[in-house]
Amino acid sequence: MTERIDGHTLLIGLMAYPIRHSMSPTMHNNAFAKLGLNYAYLAFEIDNKKLPSAIESIRTLDMRGSNVSMPNKQKVLPLLDKLDPAAEMCGAVNTIVNDDGILTGYTTDGIGFMKSLDDEGINIRGHKMTLAGAGGAGTVIAVQAALDGVSEMSIFNLHDAEWENAKHNVDLINERTSCHATLHELEDRDDFKKEIQDSYIYTDATGVGMKPLEDKTLVDDPSWLRKDLIVFDTVYAPRTTKLMKVAQEAGVEHVFNGLGMMLEQGAAAFKLWTGEDMPVDYIRHILFDEDAAAQK
Repeated sequence: MTERIDGHTLLIGLMAYPIRHSMSPTMHNNAFAKLGLNYAYLAFEIDNKKLPSAIESIRTLDMRGSNVSMPNKQKVLPLLDKLDPAAEMCGAVNTIVNDDGILTGYTTDGIGFMKSLDDEGINIRGHKMTLAGAGGAGTVIAVQAALDGVSEMSIFNLHDAEWENAKHNVDLINERTSCHATLHELEDRDDFKKEIQDSYIYTDATGVGMKPLEDKTLVDDPSWLRKDLIVFDTVYAPRTTKLMKVAQEAGVEHVFNGLGMMLEQGAAAFKLWTGEDMPVDYIRHILFDEDAAAQK
């Protein structure tokens, strides 16, 4: 990397908390090196309190842009100059592009979710999904899946600060897409079980399963899960989450973490910053090799 950095190197960031576990620096810096692009990608632990000054630093330092992850995907919106239509619809941003001091927010997480399933030969269009979580990741997954043709969606959330956002997501999907969405209380375990068992795919878009909740899962009973159900956990650190272990115990054939989603959302962001296509197969090999090594 030192061979690439000089006085012309442009910085791209990742602002989230916690974030030291992220694979994004590995992904983007290897892609830059492979294509001979003069960029460097660094992770910064930024929470909501630090976010305003961190976003202003993009302009001050003339950074090319930044990724944004939890807990900043929604809080960042009023700090930007423009929003891509998809980001405006979702009410969440995960990618910022700086064009001469004008900061535009985009969302690529939903694209990454759908593309990662396509990469595995799985098509959820025309099927029912049960989705847990209505925060930044849950919102963009719900909206993109509905736009792409998922026919029915049951969204579960706690009665917490995100409940109103969950209601908004359901209304938005029903008004602007052909998908039929319903909102359910995550506290109702019987309803949660019934909807999962009636679905083609169950997706967990909460932070349950990642630090400091590595030993937690919303679904802890293998009997809830059919072998032909698709189980997708957006968490990718740890690589095998508690939910994934429960699904494997149940004999579920298609169980995924968020690594493929992270790769494909990153590829979309890479294109926005550089105008170049990420060498996805090359980067997938690097990430999956590190993934395998982490399991040893």
